[in-house]
Amino acid sequence: MKKSVSFIVSILLVATISAQPTLLESQRGNSRVVNAIKTKEDTLKKQFIQAGLQWPPQQLYVRSFKYDSQLEVWVRNDSKSAFKLFKTYKVCALSGSLGPKRMEGDYQVPEGFYYINVFNPRSTYHMSLGINYPNASDAMLSDSAQPGNDIYIHGSCITVGCIPIMDSQIEEVYLMASYAKNSGEDFIPVHIFPIRYNNPKSAEQLRKITKDDKDYLSFSENIKSVYDYFEQYKRLPIISVNSKGEYVLL
Repeated sequence: MKKSVSFIVSILLVATISAQPTLLESQRGNSRVVNAIKTKEDTLKKQFIQAGLQWPPQQLYVRSFKYDSQLEVWVRNDSKSAFKLFKTYKVCALSGSLGPKRMEGDYQVPEGFYYINVFNPRSTYHMSLGINYPNASDAMLSDSAQPGNDIYIHGSCITVGCIPIMDSQIEEVYLMASYAKNSGEDFIPVHIFPIRYNNPKSAEQLRKITKDDKDYLSFSENIKSVYDYFEQYKRLPIISVNSKGEYVLL
């Protein structure tokens, strides 16, 4: 009798888990989500097919370059495939300067390796995707009492330390990220670099800034190793953080 009861409870638990709404299903009552699906999904689907990508997206990788004001969305169909660049968006406003975020109120956009941890279709800035700043490295290197928080990729084209794009563009990115989340990508990576390292003008700007700043020079060279790895393989390395707060490729 006890075995039968346990079996029934297990079935009920499975049924309950299976009945949990997906991210998009839970947000379909929001007018911005409904509008994004209505106006963006068909075009995105056609663009994915043209690029040889599966719709809905299975895995996303978001990469941003501060000085170059660009946000890239890379996509792949499965974990065995290389990423393909799907689209590049213009980051339409920037606060702060080159260099990582180290305290609340410094207006800096973070630099480093993060993932999307918030989906907010009711954002003041149209729609927003939060990233997990401060991460393990930031926790060691930033102000211990007030490192800052609430860093987003969002619309409305204004910023005090976030990554803003146009409203119509955040609708696309939000929709793609939501579908990737639904497909099982729990941690959608977001890598933020100071510059596009293969752009000579950008590289010269970084050289000028780091000439008298050895700490930032070391930091920027450290995160460049991840950029170089991805450029070569179109895959993401495993990244850890050592006891000094430095990123380490495994």
